[in-house]
Amino acid sequence: MSNRCRARKRTAPLNLVLTTALYALVTLAPVAPQDVWVPMSRVRFSRRRAVPYLAGAVCALVAALPAAAQDALRGPLGTSRLSAQAEDAEPATGIPSGTYQPASPGALPDDDAGDTLFPDPDLSSDPFSPLDPDVPGNPPTTATDREQERREAADPAPPEQPEETEDEEVLEEAIPGRARSAAEEEALEFPSRLNEREVAIEGEEFLREENPYEPLGLRVGTFVVVPTLEQGLTWTSNADSSPEGGEAVLSETNLRLNAVSDWTRHQATINAFGTFRKSLSGEEVEEAEGGADADLEIDITHSLIGRAALSYSFGREGASSPVSIAGVEDQPLRHTINASAGLEKALGPLRLRATGEISRNQYGDAELIGGGTLSQSDRNSTLALLRLRGGYELSPALMPFLEMEAGRRFYDEERDSAGFARSSLRLGARAGVALDLSEKLNGEVSVGWLGEDFEDDRLRTISGLALAASLSWSPMRGTIVSLNANTTVEGTTSAGESGSLLHAGTLRIERQMRSNLTGSLALGASYRDYASGGHDLILSGEAAVTWWLNRYAGLTGRARHERQTSSLPGRDYDATSFFAGVTLQR
Repeated sequence: MSNRCRARKRTAPLNLVLTTALYALVTLAPVAPQDVWVPMSRVRFSRRRAVPYLAGAVCALVAALPAAAQDALRGPLGTSRLSAQAEDAEPATGIPSGTYQPASPGALPDDDAGDTLFPDPDLSSDPFSPLDPDVPGNPPTTATDREQERREAADPAPPEQPEETEDEEVLEEAIPGRARSAAEEEALEFPSRLNEREVAIEGEEFLREENPYEPLGLRVGTFVVVPTLEQGLTWTSNADSSPEGGEAVLSETNLRLNAVSDWTRHQATINAFGTFRKSLSGEEVEEAEGGADADLEIDITHSLIGRAALSYSFGREGASSPVSIAGVEDQPLRHTINASAGLEKALGPLRLRATGEISRNQYGDAELIGGGTLSQSDRNSTLALLRLRGGYELSPALMPFLEMEAGRRFYDEERDSAGFARSSLRLGARAGVALDLSEKLNGEVSVGWLGEDFEDDRLRTISGLALAASLSWSPMRGTIVSLNANTTVEGTTSAGESGSLLHAGTLRIERQMRSNLTGSLALGASYRDYASGGHDLILSGEAAVTWWLNRYAGLTGRARHERQTSSLPGRDYDATSFFAGVTLQR
């Protein structure tokens, strides 16, 4: 045998030992790699000698992989699994062994004798314990599991509560075998209670209206119309408001109509009224008066607004008229038509407005006492005006303005019955301020000068101070204070007379004392200044109250007193009246 063969024989046991060591190293590496250390640096191999060792290591690794894979799939065997495998195993053949008995009685409890193969109370201290962590009572197998168990013990999570439901199947699936409460048993026994009964309308909370007696109105197209009818009896101390008038009991009917548009962009309002009086006893009186007006506002663009208005009124002239006709049964009937159209442009804070107006006065014939009529056609006239206004908006609530007007009054007849040419040229100017504090205070007030110059040089020019106001103020909830004032030029056909300038104003206070009780108080004053000299002063006062029975009907009472004093003879009079009746509204 050669030396090489002898050397191989000598190294064969060494190869076997190294192969076995490598196999043990690979097998034990997943269990405790930190406890295995092979000082490979001290082992020297040649290249040819390393081939068999590497081959052996690969074989050992291939042999170990299936076993490791099976252990990973099955998981570590706990005590319960080992016991189950021991019970399921077939009985071994051979000599049976006797049951283990402890050396000293009482060393092992009888009830725990068969629970585990290793009755060591300190198994949790073994880091390599093969016990199953999923089995209750077994300690965790890794440091991560032990840390998680420590955290759960320090802060235990609240037990999960099953979702409360009234469905029997859901309750049984949520917690099988759970005892039901009395409420659940009742719900399951009477399933109809799951559908609760709707609460009656009468049982719901009642929301009070802000004004339960306010009229609802009627829907007519795109307008909301509120009609009001007032019927009652009037006692008056002066039936025709004249210096020689007597008392009478009158049947009085008042009809009012208010319509407001329900548009999203533009706005329109329509108002109408009518009054009819007829004597039931006392002095004979039968008269009617009424009128209507409409206003339209159109938003053409964001800075351009168009406005238009139209009004008509009629009524018989009274004793306060500047033209007194002697020896007539009834004063002539007067018709007045007013129309206007204009544009308002906003240029930053500037507000520019141009308005054109036409006013028409037409008179009927006067009825004479002895019969026949007296024509009043020479009093018919038309006034055409152009108004220009410029304002500066200091704030949305305050805007001072200046306004000028120029126009001409045309009489249908070039000369009246006395031979005077009464057509005239009208000029005026005023300064004022417009207020807009929402519902608290809004409107405008102005003061200026107004005059008319007649074509006939024999007639004196009418001129004087011009006042105008249209304000609405609400000092408290349910109270409205309004002020209306204007100055107008009144013509006449009296020979040699130019006419007069009338300043009139009315202060009205409306108060809702209770939800079903409303009242109003009005004070009026008028001053007529004749161009030829002389004046009239008219003072009036009125108090009214309405007690609403419901939303549609109420009882109304009204008292009024009017008095006129004049520097001219035969024009003084006073009249007192009381009204009681029923008011209907919708």
